[in-house]
Amino acid sequence: MIKPDTIQTIFEASRVEEVIGDFVSLKKRGANYLGLCPFHNEKTPSFSVSPSKGIYKCFGCGKAGNSVKFIMEHEHYSYPEALKWLAKKYNIEVEEEQMTDEMQQEFDERESMFALNAFISKYFSNNLFESSEGKSVGLSYLKERGFLESTIKKFELGYAIDNWNDYSEYAEKNAYKKEIIVKTGLGIEKDDRLIDRFRGRVMFPIHNLTGKVIGFGGRILSSTKTAAKYLNSPESEIYIKSKVLYGIYFARTAIVKQDNCYLVEGYTDVISMHQNGIENVVASSGTSLTVDQIKLIKRFTPNITILYDGDPAGIKASFRGIDLILAQGMNVKIVLFPEGEDPDSFARSHRTTEINDYITTQAKDFISFKTSLLLEETKGDPNARTRLIKEIVQTISHIPDGIGRTVFIQECSTIMNVPEQTLMNQLNKLLRDNYRNKTSSPDISDIPVEEERQNRGEQLRFDPLELKPLEDEVLKLMLNFGKSNFILELDPESSEEEELNVIDFVLEELKNDNIEFTSEINNKILSELRKLNSGAEYNQAEFINNSDSEISNAVINLITDQYELSQNWEKNKIFVKSGADLLKDYVMSTVLSLKSKHLARRLRRITEDMKNTTDEAELSLLQMEYHELKKISALIDNELERTFNH
Repeated sequence: MIKPDTIQTIFEASRVEEVIGDFVSLKKRGANYLGLCPFHNEKTPSFSVSPSKGIYKCFGCGKAGNSVKFIMEHEHYSYPEALKWLAKKYNIEVEEEQMTDEMQQEFDERESMFALNAFISKYFSNNLFESSEGKSVGLSYLKERGFLESTIKKFELGYAIDNWNDYSEYAEKNAYKKEIIVKTGLGIEKDDRLIDRFRGRVMFPIHNLTGKVIGFGGRILSSTKTAAKYLNSPESEIYIKSKVLYGIYFARTAIVKQDNCYLVEGYTDVISMHQNGIENVVASSGTSLTVDQIKLIKRFTPNITILYDGDPAGIKASFRGIDLILAQGMNVKIVLFPEGEDPDSFARSHRTTEINDYITTQAKDFISFKTSLLLEETKGDPNARTRLIKEIVQTISHIPDGIGRTVFIQECSTIMNVPEQTLMNQLNKLLRDNYRNKTSSPDISDIPVEEERQNRGEQLRFDPLELKPLEDEVLKLMLNFGKSNFILELDPESSEEEELNVIDFVLEELKNDNIEFTSEINNKILSELRKLNSGAEYNQAEFINNSDSEISNAVINLITDQYELSQNWEKNKIFVKSGADLLKDYVMSTVLSLKSKHLARRLRRITEDMKNTTDEAELSLLQMEYHELKKISALIDNELERTFNH
């Protein structure tokens, strides 16, 4: 168990924009940063990061939190795992208290799988450099491929000894459980004994975004025809092939810097390019490109350049991947290497400047690429030419942006010598068909409840006296301005004034009128704030990082604003007063509005009671209470009008 002092040190050291910047491409926007949300698919950035408050908030999907919460959500880590990840990033020594037997038993299985993968990855590396088989077979192969020792160590390449249970036995001897070895896919259980999945292969560890080994790829070096040339780890709790890109951990910084991601097919393509100084490159590892892989790239850049080798059959099979990229609102270009060359061989035989020049000059958009590749096949065959044009228009229909579709239709019209309107008609037909297919049979569970009621002819009910928004505003006031004081005028004639603290004043006003919040979570936050009223100093960070995740999430949602004033206003000498500048009016109007709403609810209940009672004495009391509250309500409304017109 991590000591509280250490946890506090981790929170204080963590800079939210640095932590999230390791995973998401962020751009400065005023005092905050903005980027595409990593938790849901979006084309317009709505993911805001506030360095001053140490929080993030997506105004699209609603996800919010601090540095620790982000690592927990993004990497699917437990709370202790996320703290340790941040401690490692900021070189903080983690002090832990003695774990009980029960705590030890509950130790996260995922952590055990990560630990085993890291342990075996190091073992493979030692085999490569220290065992006679590893050096003579594995290391000699890698050096023949032109890989430098520094490159081999950077990618943590290794070698699996050609033995039935070499590393499985080694792992068991070092206290790793058999079930964990099987769950990672490193071992296969057969007749109650473990067999190594990888034998006699050069090993390529596969890393996630944070650099943890989640799986392996192994290349066989023998000439046997019965074994696959490449063998990957099976899917596990920590390794899902469709969501992984080989090399993303090593490439992410370069992708952001270059604002472009080179997509290749294999491990050695990535490694050779890196060795030649081109680091913004990842591989789909021989699998068909998936939407999740595209979204992973999209976190860092909207631009993908696919680098193909000269195999026409493989290229045609990958056209679907181009459609998927376009459907995500991304820009895609394609580079075709000369026949017989792939990114690996080309990188090994050319200088960095030559590679960059070739990619720059040969990169084509998908229309130019498809037509240059397939147009020759349509010569003398009108039907084949028609199919090609329809195929290109079909690809264009995947582009979500209307302007982008129009531009590519114009390009297709020019290249294929077909009237633009003819292509546009075909495009519109495809778009209509796509829309009908999506909406023809909606799932009833997808229809919002209120919409479903409307469809049944029910009258929607809206309570104008709903208190939650005003309660939120009161809490937002206290959470944002808790340390601030304001001057309250007690007597206009004598100019008597009193300096008041925001939290103290609001809590006292709520107490005087016996106001409790209707929302359970708001009452929990209010309870925490009341503890401060007894002498504790207010610290917003303690609420953001509250050990109760429900409180932490609610606080972050309350203090985060979707919009901020542009700095250009001040540059142009236009100064807009903020909530802090108008603090007294903000405090008074917020508290009085809540009181007014509570009074209105009480008046409505009294009105209902007067309608339902037959007791004259009770009716008389209710009428007296009603008139007294009406007077108070009128005074509050009058004060509110003065505040707003101040």
